[in-house]
Amino acid sequence: MLRFKASTLIILLSVVLASCGNNQNKQTDESKANPAEAAPVATEVLVKEKNILFFGTSLTAGYGLEQGEAYPELLQKKLDSLKLPYKAINGGLSGETSAAGKNRIDWLLKQPIAVFVLELGANDGLRGVAVNETTANLQAIIDKVKKKYPQAKMILTGMEVPPNMGAKYASDFRNMFKELAAKNEMVFLPFLLEGVAGIPKLNQNDGIHPTAEGQKILAENVWTKLKGVL
Repeated sequence: MLRFKASTLIILLSVVLASCGNNQNKQTDESKANPAEAAPVATEVLVKEKNILFFGTSLTAGYGLEQGEAYPELLQKKLDSLKLPYKAINGGLSGETSAAGKNRIDWLLKQPIAVFVLELGANDGLRGVAVNETTANLQAIIDKVKKKYPQAKMILTGMEVPPNMGAKYASDFRNMFKELAAKNEMVFLPFLLEGVAGIPKLNQNDGIHPTAEGQKILAENVWTKLKGVL
């Protein structure tokens, strides 16, 4: 009787162990069939930074100011505070004319551009360059950007010239920017220096280039148009 019970016990243990083994194999097979259930993997969405190119003169470069005080850098701080995935590139150069900009733009377009802000023409106006010549140069720059990055959003900033340039020249110069913006379907900021031009405390001793405080106003002027295209 004891032998029978022992034998029975051995048989029962064998059945239990076999059953456990089958269940373990079944779970392993199910894990292989559903790897996501077996080992959940955390996924991350990587947002790639998009470039905003500010292409212009000393007004964009921040002539006479400390690094970080020009309006493109100020706008970068705003973009960062809003956690927007954009990188502001300061492509300003003191003394830049539309003709020189036409030649320089190719080098800057080697990097991907999502938004293009064009601030050129002020030095042409101060030199009395014919409006039709400046118009042709600015259009050539716009065409190059469109050809290289057809999906890029574009903003054009307008400029004014001093009254001593003559009423007709001043009028033609002012209208040039508006017409270019309309022709190329660009977002248009009529006057970059609105709220700064002619105000001594907001300009450096030359009366032309904004102070650090003046640049803050330029940044706000540009932001009124930039925020709508981001």
